[in-house]
Order: sequence, then structure tokens, then C-alpha cells
Amino acid sequence: MSAPNADTVPRIAHGFRLQWEAAQDCHVLLYPEGMVKLNQSGGEILKRCDGQRSVAAIVTELEQTFTATGLERDVLGFVEVAGQQRWLEWS
Repeated sequence: MSAPNADTVPRIAHGFRLQWEAAQDCHVLLYPEGMVKLNQSGGEILKRCDGQRSVAAIVTELEQTFTATGLERDVLGFVEVAGQQRWLEWS
């Protein structure tokens, strides 16, 4: 898989499911062998990785939602690591 860029359109990989876990008070990524507990930033990014939005669109939405700027580097870094972990995929 190539490194992500602003035009990359990530989606949660087959076999993984993102959900809010009230008992953990956070988003979790479920897979057959276990669960990954996400911090708030990770949950906000992953819930937007729907195979429809590009990284640039995800960044724009996050910056508007949280009244922040300069998030592209952090989002790209997260998407890259999530791809290496096989949580996300893109073509």
C-alpha cells in the first residue's frame, strides 16, 4: 500500500468495526481477536474514514468541528500508522 496523501480516501479495513463503547467511554476498533481502545483524536479520525472522504476532506471537517488549524500532518500520520496496522485500507 502506498503512503497516504491528501487525496487518499481511507476506509476501515474488512474485519474491523468501529463503535462507541460506553463502558470504556471511548471509541474502540473491534476485530475477531480483540479490541483497540482509541483516544479521542483517533476515534474522530476513524469515524470519518468511510471510503467516501479524502484525507483533505477529513482534515477540513475536523478543523471546522474543533475550531483548529494545521491538522493535516497529524491526520496523515495517524492514517499512515493505521494503514501499517491494517486498520485502514485505500487504493
